[in-house]
Amino acid sequence: MQTHKITAFILSKSLCFAALLAFSSASTAGSLSPLIDDFSDAKNNSLGFPRQFLNDSIAGGKTTTQQSVSRGVMSIKGEITPPRGQPGWASSVLLFDAKNQPQDASAFDGIRLLVKINKGLMSISANSTEITNYDYHAAPVVVTSDGKFHEVKIPFTSMKRAWSPQTKLNTKTISSLSIVAYSLQKGAFDFEVDQVSLY
Repeated sequence: MQTHKITAFILSKSLCFAALLAFSSASTAGSLSPLIDDFSDAKNNSLGFPRQFLNDSIAGGKTTTQQSVSRGVMSIKGEITPPRGQPGWASSVLLFDAKNQPQDASAFDGIRLLVKINKGLMSISANSTEITNYDYHAAPVVVTSDGKFHEVKIPFTSMKRAWSPQTKLNTKTISSLSIVAYSLQKGAFDFEVDQVSLY
């Protein structure tokens, strides 16, 4: 009888420990890594998802874009030729999820970049699944064009929508980030990005 009690006690302790491990794994499994892309892979970001590249040619523009990843740096260059009456743009999209589902980034304060801007205008957007008209929360990325990489931190609270009523970014619903070259008129752009992370 004593043996059965000891066995039952050990079994219950083991089950409690297993349950605790399962709960711990479940609570951390869905957490978002702060490193979004260090460009160590030619095709996939650091979360394991393929980078996507778009430009205004889908909206009638004639912007041309060239992207390459080499030695841990993504180079983006091209010529913006905007659609008539609209800004021109070229975008590099870093997915948080393979199916573009929202991910919880509320543990972080913003976006950190290591970037070199050789020519042109750059912004970064945090793409929330709550935004349905593509006017995502964005902020300009401004650094000196001195041929060096610079660290830039963009707080989520500083990111604004361009043409829609201002709403607070819901950081629990971000599905991707977009690095965007933009211009209201024809012109060249040339950027290099060494790392994208959350801080």
